[in-house]
Amino acid sequence: MIEQIKTLLEKYKAIILYGIFGVLTTLINIVVYEAFYRYVGWSNVVSNIVAWVAAVLVAFVTNKLWVFESKTTEKKALMFEITSFFGCRLATGVLDLAIMYVAVDEMALNSTLMKCISNVIVIIVNYIASKLLIFKNSGNAKA
Repeated sequence: MIEQIKTLLEKYKAIILYGIFGVLTTLINIVVYEAFYRYVGWSNVVSNIVAWVAAVLVAFVTNKLWVFESKTTEKKALMFEITSFFGCRLATGVLDLAIMYVAVDEMALNSTLMKCISNVIVIIVNYIASKLLIFKNSGNAKA
């Protein structure tokens, strides 16, 4: 039984770690958004951009080092990881921004609920992009 659990944990290690760090990144995104939107009084869009930047910085480090265990140190490969990661995150950041703008500013839906829903969509798209495009040559990308 213990060996079966170990096998499953090893098989799904990247997905499990992505989930754990995804929750951390999402919490950072939401807390930063709420802090600037509700307490500092910045606009929805500006607060969302600041939250996105903070979350992407945390996501790159955790994805590279622990989720996909990328050992890239060669400059060209590292630059590919950085630019493709931030490029994909920029695309999903625009998706997040569009969802938040339409839902909160145009439809007057609950900003916290919509931020959570938007983050779920973004997390799924980001995992697929990281696994298939960005860290595809790292040891855990097959998970």
